[in-house]
Amino acid sequence: MYHAFSIAETIKTAWNVLKKNFIPLVVYSAISLFINEVVDFFNAFIFIGDDRLSQFIVIIIQMLIQSYLALSFYKLILTLMDKEYYEFEFKEIIPSFKMTLNFILIAIAYGILIAVLLFINLFIERNIAEFDTMLVIFRVLESCLILYLLLRSIFCVCFIVDDNSNPIESLKQSFSNTQDNFFKILGIFFIIIGILIAVLIPIVIFILLSGVNEDTGEYIWKLAFYCWFILTFPFIQVIIMVTYRKLVYSHLDVDDDIAETN
Repeated sequence: MYHAFSIAETIKTAWNVLKKNFIPLVVYSAISLFINEVVDFFNAFIFIGDDRLSQFIVIIIQMLIQSYLALSFYKLILTLMDKEYYEFEFKEIIPSFKMTLNFILIAIAYGILIAVLLFINLFIERNIAEFDTMLVIFRVLESCLILYLLLRSIFCVCFIVDDNSNPIESLKQSFSNTQDNFFKILGIFFIIIGILIAVLIPIVIFILLSGVNEDTGEYIWKLAFYCWFILTFPFIQVIIMVTYRKLVYSHLDVDDDIAETN
């Protein structure tokens, strides 16, 4: 039967999806961390130099690898949800180069938007410094605008990997599917923030109580970050993908198949 979009049902379904697929999702998170560390190592010891060409090459390489990892993780989650009772091949979770390029184009577009807002912010600060209130108001409006756009467009990545949509089409689809559920999505956003903090607090407390010294402190905190990332990243991404699927079903007014996994 048809299910209207519900925060409680979304979190419940996401939790069930995570429980059923915890090992592959955690393993993939660990692999992603390892690959990022390898990339950072090569960037530090191979692409040495302050020239702009080297910096540009490093940025492009990082964007490609991180985009590829993010998209493949989304495809893995979708595949695990769609083929729960069927075997699937590794190639099914590999994103195409077109998908990666589309994702990078959207990231660049948002980067340009943020750069423009920062430029306006800097202009106000330097040229209208006496109007402190105006600067505060602009910064608040700027933050609200960025949050609004991110929440309305967050599922464009999902449409890229699920429908192979182009950047403009995926943004339109995301805005269309979130049109009547913005505040519910905002609620899920705060739940995600709460999960991140809830997992982080006990890790920080444990490290502080263990009496970390200066010699090992850096490594302990880095290890703590790895643990925090591996524990939270899969659940957060599953929440996003389940939210995406439920919004699609709700928008199309069709049976909510994901709910049947509960």
